[in-house]
Amino acid sequence: MTQQFYVSPEQLMKDRADFARKGIARGRSVVVVSCEDGIALVAENPSPSLHKIGEIYDKIAFAAVGKYNEFESLRQAGVRYADVRGYSYDREDVTARGLASVYAQSLGAVFTAEQKPFEVELAVAEVGASQDRDHLYRLTFDGSIADEHGFIVMGGQADKVSGAVETGWQRDLSFAGAIRLAVKGLATDNETPDLPAKALEVAVLDRVSESSRGTRRAFRRLTDADVMDLLAEES
Repeated sequence: MTQQFYVSPEQLMKDRADFARKGIARGRSVVVVSCEDGIALVAENPSPSLHKIGEIYDKIAFAAVGKYNEFESLRQAGVRYADVRGYSYDREDVTARGLASVYAQSLGAVFTAEQKPFEVELAVAEVGASQDRDHLYRLTFDGSIADEHGFIVMGGQADKVSGAVETGWQRDLSFAGAIRLAVKGLATDNETPDLPAKALEVAVLDRVSESSRGTRRAFRRLTDADVMDLLAEES
């Protein structure tokens, strides 16, 4: 006869949360920074093909930390959601807030109903015509969602990295300044004080107007050479 063991709901949720936090903390951090030129997304990621940062839609980007297969499935689901909504209604109806709400529901359902929670944290960023209209949303493994201002730091030693970024963040940063600040923050979570460009994954959401850019797409992934040039620029 099998003996049944009782675990209180509170203890079960705590165990799941602790499990997810430990998995996320093992990874390297990602920094998302709103600046004068747009939004910069910077991750410590030496892999040239397994991206932590990606484009979702015209002015919306995605960044994640944790287990690659789990957050990649969420990224793909977000792209499908955005494509269907933009096609069914209007491209302007696809917003970071709507996408973040969909992700929150998915993460919350997995956390409460599945055997194992997702070991991921997500950021959804939408660039606006002005900095005051930028939107940064942070989502945790349990489906909690937060509307952040200025910047987001996730994964690894997030508190340490966040402290370094908060100290140097200013509204009038350029892309070069925002990326240098993010790299400085990431270096505090690394044994090597100077992170080489090949160890970084960097992308931006450009605030340039649609008429000047000639396309709806604001997302641009930077090459190692681009990153080296920006890091070399004078402050």
